[in-house]
Amino acid sequence: MKRIEALSCLATRSAKLPVVATCAATSRELASLGDRDNYLYLLDSMGLTSSVGVGLALALVHSAHDRVVVIDGDGSLLMNLGSLATIGFLRPEKIILVVLDNASYASTGGIPTYSPGIDLGRIAAACDITVLRCNDLVGLEEAFDKALEMAGPYVLHVTIEPGNAANIPLLLMDPVTISTRFARWLVES
Repeated sequence: MKRIEALSCLATRSAKLPVVATCAATSRELASLGDRDNYLYLLDSMGLTSSVGVGLALALVHSAHDRVVVIDGDGSLLMNLGSLATIGFLRPEKIILVVLDNASYASTGGIPTYSPGIDLGRIAAACDITVLRCNDLVGLEEAFDKALEMAGPYVLHVTIEPGNAANIPLLLMDPVTISTRFARWLVES
């Protein structure tokens, strides 16, 4: 499964949920599928996606928002493994952390990550987080739907192919505009 296919599946299932997306190719590909006000693209913030997602899930604990979808990559999560310990300790029930694991820093030329030798799902499970694994669209749909049914926290460890989708435009939105419209969407939805 390619990242853009996984993102398309997640976009369909999260149209009414707050979504926090990691930087670079992941944000660009997600935006290319249809930019939405409920997307918070973390441009130039590699490694911080899971931490921002935890804070948002905790802030929205008494809100009408059912879940917070956090889309991260293996490289980004490896830069901040401590966020898994934070999720395990604080237990934000609304968080669904989707780790798109392509075993590479795809946005910077496909440099390999440590994920083939370090099982990110096992690390999350060791932090007492429910882990669901998949490597195809049907499995991703089933895992995401399961994570919507019961309180989390969840990590969806999704194995995807290396590489980026072709001909995806740069995401040149002002980060202030992105965060302002996202905050407005949170209040109005």
